[in-house]
Amino acid sequence: MHILLKNIFVLSPKDNLKGVFDVYIADGIISKIGVIDESSLPVDINIFDCEGKTLMPGFFDMHVHFRDPGQTEKEDIISGCESAANGGFTGVLCMPNTNPPIDEPETIRYIIEKAKDNIVDVFVSACASKLRKDAEPANFQILFDEGAAAFTDDGSPVSNPEILKSVLEFSAVNGTPFMQHAENIKLSANGAIHKGKVSEQLQVEGISEDSEIVTVKNDISLADSIKYSRYHVQHISCGETVDIVREARKNNKYITAEACPHHFILTDENVLVNGPNAKMNPPLRSDKDVNKIIQGLQDDTIEVLCTDHAPHTALEKSKGLSKAPFGIVGLETCIGLSYKYLVDEDIISVDKWIEKLSDNPRRLLNLPRIQIAEGEKANFTIVDFDAEWTIDSGKFKSKGKNTPFDGFQTACKPFAIINNGKIYFSDL
Repeated sequence: MHILLKNIFVLSPKDNLKGVFDVYIADGIISKIGVIDESSLPVDINIFDCEGKTLMPGFFDMHVHFRDPGQTEKEDIISGCESAANGGFTGVLCMPNTNPPIDEPETIRYIIEKAKDNIVDVFVSACASKLRKDAEPANFQILFDEGAAAFTDDGSPVSNPEILKSVLEFSAVNGTPFMQHAENIKLSANGAIHKGKVSEQLQVEGISEDSEIVTVKNDISLADSIKYSRYHVQHISCGETVDIVREARKNNKYITAEACPHHFILTDENVLVNGPNAKMNPPLRSDKDVNKIIQGLQDDTIEVLCTDHAPHTALEKSKGLSKAPFGIVGLETCIGLSYKYLVDEDIISVDKWIEKLSDNPRRLLNLPRIQIAEGEKANFTIVDFDAEWTIDSGKFKSKGKNTPFDGFQTACKPFAIINNGKIYFSDL
């Protein structure tokens, strides 16, 4: 496919590109950036006038649940990729809490084959422990050789000290991050939401902040003792966790972290409004925690923005706070929410926003990093910075509609993505 993007604003901080250009893409490769005479191009070219739109390096979500294999009534590889494309993402990292879990090379091959030729690049994280039971380590080398880009038991913590030591040692040698779902099961027990005034008001068992904080503090102590080990904290929810990571990073830059929009926008008060659609693990916390996560994003203690996209059926989410599963969808809300609440609020610059959504996740996962230059592969996220829009879950391509953000007013609308020689226009 040959594509000409006319009059598009190109913004790529890493490539020092900032200005209005024409961009010609031939068979998935950037052929020319500049002023282009379309009469000199092939007859079968697709021409799009992109005045008012901005092209950036393709965004990557390093924390998604596509539920495939095993729970495809919630999501599958194809619907998940369409959700990602609709939300403006050109690449994702799938979590391994599928059925069966991703602890065998056959499951990795199944996912990669199903995602083949998609416009969205699908990468896989593999289990740190067999069957995610925290009893026996997975075969890291075999899974790594098959294509695992990271190791995690996401949805469950790795608390077994021998497994934790083994996976961190493997990460030190191979540069493959271990990503911890930071939860102490003994402390979180049967909690459904943050332990605080709202849990008391609703008479629902709460999850204490110590569940996350104690886990991260202990893990970092071990990670610091294993030189070059890569320890990554998933979906930070507690302000004190941010402080711990910040202090650790002063001497160890291999300690990294991510945050999701719901944890820097919402608090447990939203549970009173949205019920199970505001139930996730880790849970929504307090204003104090939100403010500290924002500070962590501002000073780069938290290097990555992600979604923890976790689709569930409407029936499951209708079972009440105690019985409904944890998780919300996020791929189709992330760009608008993160731009409005971080860039529009002058928390971070637009350049830093792009870095946290595009380059940093790929760097941490040792994936090819995007370069916008002639002769390079075209991998773009295109947005309309000036568009103000309302989140409408009815327009989601995900099978899941479980979100507390339905009806939220946002800024910066996904317009299209280009990747793997294809173009997809957002329908949000």
